[in-house]
Amino acid sequence: QVQVLESGGGLVESGGSLRLSCEASGHTFNNHAIGWFRQAPGKERDVVAGISYSGTLTWYEDSVKGRFTISRDRAKDVVYLQMNSLKPEDSGVYYCAPLLALYSNSQPRAAWERESVYWGQGTQVVVSS
Repeated sequence: QVQVLESGGGLVESGGSLRLSCEASGHTFNNHAIGWFRQAPGKERDVVAGISYSGTLTWYEDSVKGRFTISRDRAKDVVYLQMNSLKPEDSGVYYCAPLLALYSNSQPRAAWERESVYWGQGTQVVVSS
């Protein structure tokens, strides 16, 4: 059974940077487009970035464009999210998951249902003002 581990979160001041990592055990993510999702307190889990299985195509939610960069190391089977110029509204728990598909001009969707047991614990990001 696939297990997902997100890491790299923490407490950072506004304007700071963090790099999140996403790894899976029991299944490789190399054959999937992968997305990073953010869940703020009291809100739904929304996708903020996605990357194709090859790494050649990426997608970003408007509020993070120019500040976040998604990448992947296929040799290590790890997907990263570099977050720069962080804002308090970036705070939340960040998750990664495979995507159903990735296109440059449409918001991607997770391959897992919201209540799926495959979601990891996430990694918490707190940006102080």
